[in-house]
Amino acid sequence: MIALIDYDAGNLTSVKKALRAVGADVRVPARPSELCDARGIIVPGVGHFGATRNLGAEWVDAILACVGEGRPLLGICLGMQWLYESSEEAPDLKGLGLLSGKCVRLPSTARLKPDTTFDAHVVKVPHVGWNSIAIERGTSILDGVASGAQVYFTHSYVAPVTPHTSAVTEHGIPFAAVVQRAHVAGVQFHPEKSGDVGLRILRNFVAMTGDRSDLGLHP
Repeated sequence: MIALIDYDAGNLTSVKKALRAVGADVRVPARPSELCDARGIIVPGVGHFGATRNLGAEWVDAILACVGEGRPLLGICLGMQWLYESSEEAPDLKGLGLLSGKCVRLPSTARLKPDTTFDAHVVKVPHVGWNSIAIERGTSILDGVASGAQVYFTHSYVAPVTPHTSAVTEHGIPFAAVVQRAHVAGVQFHPEKSGDVGLRILRNFVAMTGDRSDLGLHP
């Protein structure tokens, strides 16, 4: 069973529908204790980082306990940003801290080309629509996904590019589009709105829940 976390940060219907399309048994737990039956956990979400305040200490402890037992965790959009230490969107809130770094707002201007004297051009924020991902390293969450694949984004804040970044997208600045550290993964885009590519990523996550041979959280 895949546990889909509802913390009032978006409609879960499309995510549930996509998960069922790839053969997952998905449920929405009403309380943290119900995570004990989950083989994997997905934290979706859209909107302000402040919404993660609804995931109080009991939820945080339960999710971290599951991760510590080797159960896969996937963050989607805001859910991916929550995997990091913090976000400048809500500086008073801590993230889950499973990935190092702070999420920042996309810039509203950018150079046309790096290291040139060209005038800056306006970058639309929020970043909404289809964009490509450039794969930096092969990880299980991206199994069968080609570099250059198009996926659907809607966001204003981004996570930094770090050694745990699996794929990068650029919109004003390069940012982490896909991350994975052992059995913890995240996607900045919405796989449930990204056609066959998104379904492949969700299918890869479901496959991860059946392999718990590596219980350590390694790079």
